[in-house]
Amino acid sequence: MSSITLRFLAEPSTVNFGGKVHGGTVMKWIDEAGYACATSWSKRYCVTVFIGSIRFHRPIMIGDLVEVEARLAYTGSTSMNISVEVRSGDMKGGAMQKTTECLIVFVSVDSHGRPMPVAGFVPGTPAEVALAERAKQHLDASRAAGVSL
Repeated sequence: MSSITLRFLAEPSTVNFGGKVHGGTVMKWIDEAGYACATSWSKRYCVTVFIGSIRFHRPIMIGDLVEVEARLAYTGSTSMNISVEVRSGDMKGGAMQKTTECLIVFVSVDSHGRPMPVAGFVPGTPAEVALAERAKQHLDASRAAGVSL
């Protein structure tokens, strides 16, 4: 499976001092959705090795319906680049709006933590091709900045 969407309500236990969902909670949701997508693709345990370009567009309100969509964007020999978009909205008629987005890299590992090969992802639509190119550019820029991926 190359994508997964988690849906749930933003609960009062996730509130920050400003009365909105805490940014760290949103980052946890992103990692969970990314892990589910990467594990579904690789069919084995995966570890997060990099989260980059996280962008918070707007806050999530307590009680909002939240969608966290993780899509496979690009694969290396053992790594998977996952694009994650978080949307939220009022269930009583409000439209879902993008709240957060980022790229996250997972590596498939064996029971000893050694990287394991993953199947290659071939984009099938123009949107998937554009997403793969964006992920590749992000990886190249990260490597140029000295990030080891």
